[in-house]
Amino acid sequence: MSGLATVLGAYRRAFSGLPTRVWILAGGLLVNRAGTMVLPFLSLYLTRELGFSVERAATVLAMYGAGSVAGSFSGGWLSDRIGPVRVLLLSLLLAGAGLMALPSLTTFRALLPAIFLVSTVAESFRPALMTAVALASPPEVQARAFALVRLAVNLGMGIGPAVGGFLATSHYRWLFLGDGLTCWAAALLLLATLPREALGTPAPRRDAAPARPPWTDGPFLLFLGLVFLLALVFFQVFTTFPPFLREAYGLPESSIGLVLAFNAGLIVVFEMLLLRSVEHLDPVRLAGLGSFLVCAGFAILPLGRGMGLALLSTAVWSLGEMLSLPLANSIVARRAPREAAGRYMGAYALTFSSAFVVAPILGGAIYSRLGPAALWTAAGLVGLVLLAGFQLLAPAFGRPGGGRLGGEEVPHPPNGEQGRGGAGENPTRARSR
Repeated sequence: MSGLATVLGAYRRAFSGLPTRVWILAGGLLVNRAGTMVLPFLSLYLTRELGFSVERAATVLAMYGAGSVAGSFSGGWLSDRIGPVRVLLLSLLLAGAGLMALPSLTTFRALLPAIFLVSTVAESFRPALMTAVALASPPEVQARAFALVRLAVNLGMGIGPAVGGFLATSHYRWLFLGDGLTCWAAALLLLATLPREALGTPAPRRDAAPARPPWTDGPFLLFLGLVFLLALVFFQVFTTFPPFLREAYGLPESSIGLVLAFNAGLIVVFEMLLLRSVEHLDPVRLAGLGSFLVCAGFAILPLGRGMGLALLSTAVWSLGEMLSLPLANSIVARRAPREAAGRYMGAYALTFSSAFVVAPILGGAIYSRLGPAALWTAAGLVGLVLLAGFQLLAPAFGRPGGGRLGGEEVPHPPNGEQGRGGAGENPTRARSR
């Protein structure tokens, strides 16, 4: 029993100290993600239900990617002007309506602009959510705040596609209805639980100089360049990694699914504990180590065959993912001036959206023309570049300080909103549709 109490105490400490507002935002994201049903089955809907060719279906999906890029920029820009929570609510309400209207459009020409608009609206959610979390959490717990958001994503994604699979067997129209209604449900949850002041625009300090936009911040642009390289490698999880396991390792789809579920399980069980244990260390250097481990996990794939090595590879890149991605979010939040937090988060989200467009093309070309061994070796070399790059960049970002966002004091949340919980403690891949 003492061992169990020790483990439970570790988890309680890992979740302690997060503001109530962050928990509410994560709850809204969980509802939203639990309804992610359309995107995982969109290609099947287009080819089987509407009779599109694979090429036309790919064009529609590419248009979704283009909308994701537009939404990443517009969501961050709007967050600085009307407030991130308002952007969240507008995104959820408009995306819900758009998703439920999509089944009425059945021609290629009609779907292309409609998918672009729905994606733009839906993907504006992501930078707005990151901005809201950054503004609601003190810097010393921001990494864990973003980890809580990732936990909500992983839990929700364990629900949405599974439910969507059952609904699709009945009729694809139910996917769009379910997805749209959960957008509205998440909006209602946020409206009902967030305090009224959360709906406002963050007030600038009267004595503050004009906010520095991210495009003029040289070290931050170098940081985004490193993040882009990391994302190019990381997104191979969704592109070349599964076919490699099928073709080179001979794993059936069921085993590949278990490998990917192993990644989600590791994140849910260990990420918060890991981040709690490294909060006192330099986040930029740690992000470099995590980025190296992501790449190293793929680099070891050519060393053998079988389920054991697939799981070992996944464990390595999952550890890197747990160190790099939440810390990268936290680094952006610490770097951003308060009045430009949305634009900084938008630039960060835009980097990932752009990498999501490039990664399948680049990875697929190397895989098919030079072979998988060349792809995974290149990933390892990128890991060395990232490890060195983050170490060299760390002095430009300085040591993290407490209670500040982008060099400005962060006010304490009103009305005792610092945390919630019991026993004397305050416990504490935005949705991409």
